[in-house]
Amino acid sequence: MDTPLSPAAGNDAAPPPEPLHEQLSGLPAEPLTAGQLRELYSLMVAVRHLDTSAIAWQRQGLIPGYAPELGQEAAQVGSGYAVDTARDFVFPTYREMGVARAMGVDMVAYMSTHKATWHGGLYDPRESRLAPIQAVVGGSVLHAVGWAHGQTLAGTAGTGAVGTNTPGTNTADHTLGVAMTYFGDGASSQGDVHEAMNFAAVLKAPVVFFVQNNGWAISVPTERQVAGGSVASRAAGYGIPALRIDGNDVVSVVQATRKALAHCRAGNGPALIEAMTYRRGPHSTSDDPGRYRSLNEERDGAGEDPLERFRQRLLADGVADDAFFAEALAAAKAEEEEIRAGIQALGSRPGSEMFDLVFQETTPALQAQAANWRKESEHV
Repeated sequence: MDTPLSPAAGNDAAPPPEPLHEQLSGLPAEPLTAGQLRELYSLMVAVRHLDTSAIAWQRQGLIPGYAPELGQEAAQVGSGYAVDTARDFVFPTYREMGVARAMGVDMVAYMSTHKATWHGGLYDPRESRLAPIQAVVGGSVLHAVGWAHGQTLAGTAGTGAVGTNTPGTNTADHTLGVAMTYFGDGASSQGDVHEAMNFAAVLKAPVVFFVQNNGWAISVPTERQVAGGSVASRAAGYGIPALRIDGNDVVSVVQATRKALAHCRAGNGPALIEAMTYRRGPHSTSDDPGRYRSLNEERDGAGEDPLERFRQRLLADGVADDAFFAEALAAAKAEEEEIRAGIQALGSRPGSEMFDLVFQETTPALQAQAANWRKESEHV
């Protein structure tokens, strides 16, 4: 990945292409202000507290299931923080609660999926710029590429090429929205992901593939299911620039994501980020990680806690003090209590919706099923 490719035979005049990763790493990184650094920490604390509370809620019967993200707060908050919600669109999996929180999504509406109140969440995807929660492994990646390609079509239709500065045209820096899609190291082995990356590269779709490599594809370690050493190395096969970053450093995540978004926004096509982190807890609340890894392996692999690591950095740089950290924790606890109350207040959705929202125009078979359901479930 670091070695430039040789020119094709018969094309000796063509210079060697720039190493793919340098297309992103060479972009300038705008420094974060002290206020932004404190905001990032507050978001990480809120996400950490809500995440651990959600596990307790599942154990208490408040929600039937949840996918924890302990240890991945920096990767999620940092990337979600970089999104421009005025024009970008994010396509999550079932584990992006931290991204949703950083984007300002209503968390009661988000958690409605985990309560099984509504598939995909009760929030408005168009307003929040967060697509419905996707439970199919790798399922949201093709959706993201389709939306991103739509941005290029909308930007070029009748106005000239995206990214040009010709008077009367749409300039990519001001109009081009970017899709960002999340998936893990395990999902990177799905065929849909490879199809999406190829499709995006061919059509120069403005999409960021954000890979959270948390070390485990449920019970299988990364080295046993990702060939080539890393997910980022695969991007070169599609001509996509990639960055492999420390996913436990929230500042690095923000800067890398901003670079990737700027690259896409300028009409240069897709980019890939592989954020190296670690899933400190179970894959889901129905998983027992003790069946495939020991506590010692978990401690050794997890490394430094991203939240504590950021806290120490802020202290060392004089950006925050103990009073700020105490205030951030108190705010996180108060927020969790409000979200819990909101989830408890969620009522059941009308059962008829499982028929009403299947097709735009109903079918005879669906009508018959709905009639039978109403006959057998008059009490619903």
